[in-house]
Amino acid sequence: MRAVDLIQKKRDGYELTTQEIRWLINGYVAGDVPDYQMSAFAMATYFKGMTMRETRDLTMAMVESGDQLDLSAIAGIKVDKHSTGGVGDKVTLILAPLVASFGIPVAKMSGRGLGHTGGTLDKLESIKGYQIEVTQADFIRQVQDKGLAVIGQSENMVKADKLLYALRDVTATVDIMPLIASSVMSKKIAAGADAILLDVTVGNGAFMKNLDDAQALSETMVKLGREVGRQTVAAVTDMSQPLGQAIGNRLEVLEAVAIMQGQGRTDITNFICQLAQLMLKLGGRDVDLVEIKNHLTNGSALQKFEDLVAAQGGEVSDIYRPVKTEYIYEVRADKAGYISALPALYFGHFAMELGAGRSVKTDQLDYDAGIMFEKKVGDTVFSGDLLAKIYSNRKIPQKKITEFVKNVTISDEKTATQEILTIID
Repeated sequence: MRAVDLIQKKRDGYELTTQEIRWLINGYVAGDVPDYQMSAFAMATYFKGMTMRETRDLTMAMVESGDQLDLSAIAGIKVDKHSTGGVGDKVTLILAPLVASFGIPVAKMSGRGLGHTGGTLDKLESIKGYQIEVTQADFIRQVQDKGLAVIGQSENMVKADKLLYALRDVTATVDIMPLIASSVMSKKIAAGADAILLDVTVGNGAFMKNLDDAQALSETMVKLGREVGRQTVAAVTDMSQPLGQAIGNRLEVLEAVAIMQGQGRTDITNFICQLAQLMLKLGGRDVDLVEIKNHLTNGSALQKFEDLVAAQGGEVSDIYRPVKTEYIYEVRADKAGYISALPALYFGHFAMELGAGRSVKTDQLDYDAGIMFEKKVGDTVFSGDLLAKIYSNRKIPQKKITEFVKNVTISDEKTATQEILTIID
């Protein structure tokens, strides 16, 4: 076979065979297919697409390009969760221990953040001592003993995805449905879970900007999961405003703890409970929302979170350490009304400039930097009310604070919100 022939075949709209897809992916990982040919193939796929069978074959070729976890030694149905990302997304910090508190094993590999704010691993590493690098044997043992583990992705897992994603990022070929779906699902399949909950975010602060695209991606990933023997459900969720109140690594840990102490906002508390219900059902448990909320707020989930931190070398007392920054700026409303918009993308970038996220992989995070919103969409405000606090170790010019206020839209009419837009199962 020759890569140029496969590029031409896809360019002309023909379907590639299973063998052709495997040959292309294996050759790329081995270095026999150069970046310029793979980028040409990605662009051809951008315009011509892939059938579901091609997408499945691509996904499995990527899975087989690196290590795969065997979790069969762990009793029960192992469940995993993946989010397509957003601003202020601390869901895993709460959802994983909550589900584990019902005896459902949660074996999760997570990633770091690039852009906006930190990823799940960055938030966990803001806890002193927390170790994300764990051997496969210890990972399995921890899930057996504690019911959950959240670790970093192995460098040897899904090698093709790492190479291809980096290439897509610089060749304007990121937003291709088959390549997005195969990227997400290859990692989840290789991680070995029996069942997968996908949180597909949509809106201003998400990768998918409109509901139709988010639903199409969800349907593709759910089909992919089921075709390779994984029970898979997708929840399409709103990311037009930041999730919860906090943006920033330490601030999000503290918000997660507050939610698990029964002190969270009603909207995010109910959202977490709904996701937990879906995840528990994947794990073979039908649990009503009242019981789930009880586990979330009565200390059961928090105890599991403390167990997780302790098992991975973290100092449990540091979970509760308050944020301390050189500057704290109070942002106040300049008129009365209802909060009608908090553009997540703007506030995510604002937090990144404070040091809460990375613009490039080598950026060092300021774990304490971030934003804590006192008001969210739908809330009533009066002139002078506190809208948010900005925590920073960098001095912020007044014009940036003024710009921050202008990006908080206050209207005369109340705006309704909905966290879960639709469920694909």
